[in-house]
Amino acid sequence: MQPPLLALEHITFAYDAAHPLFQDLNLTLHEGEHMGFFGHNGQGKTSLFRLITGLERPSSGTIAFQGTPVVTEQDFQTLRRRTGFVLQHAEDQLFCPTVLDDVAFGLLNLGLSADEARERSLAQLASLGLAGFEDRLTHRLSGGEKKLVSLAGVLVMEPQLLLFDEPTSTLDPRARERLQDIITDLPQARIIISHDRRFLEATSDRFMTLRDGRIVHTDCASFFA
Repeated sequence: MQPPLLALEHITFAYDAAHPLFQDLNLTLHEGEHMGFFGHNGQGKTSLFRLITGLERPSSGTIAFQGTPVVTEQDFQTLRRRTGFVLQHAEDQLFCPTVLDDVAFGLLNLGLSADEARERSLAQLASLGLAGFEDRLTHRLSGGEKKLVSLAGVLVMEPQLLLFDEPTSTLDPRARERLQDIITDLPQARIIISHDRRFLEATSDRFMTLRDGRIVHTDCASFFA
């Protein structure tokens, strides 16, 4: 039987040793699975993403990717190359002058030629409805356009796992619906953190929340009631 794409087992973590954030936390995510994750502020949802990507380390427990334990910084670097992390605020991911510069940045760091990085970046922009945006200045984009450009920069790296932290935050209804349609069609396994019930119901097939430092299965209706 194929191992989960991602597995967290018996994770304990705390910023303050006297007040553990996670206690014996367990999570599994399989290829192609779409998980919606919701909970009240301060429960540790974003911290969970930081643990998955190695930006924080658990005090105990194991993290595995495709059945292989992720332990060293080199292990986490490999995991991060296969993971696309879309931050809550797109401005935190856009730091190059133009759209094309931003989308091609990761590819160039991998050693692709300028021509190949440009070709792949243009194709990715077109797939998100952003053909012709390549020379636009990122700081002059609308909020929805910035979100899509940040997503293009993630998808162009061809990740196996996608992590979304409050993807609809600050978006107007039209931009939200556009992003929802795009994410729904993405084949990669994903975890979406959101307070947006309708968005989670449309983009996820499994729902989780945090309770007493542990992940539990639930459903949107009971949580948002």
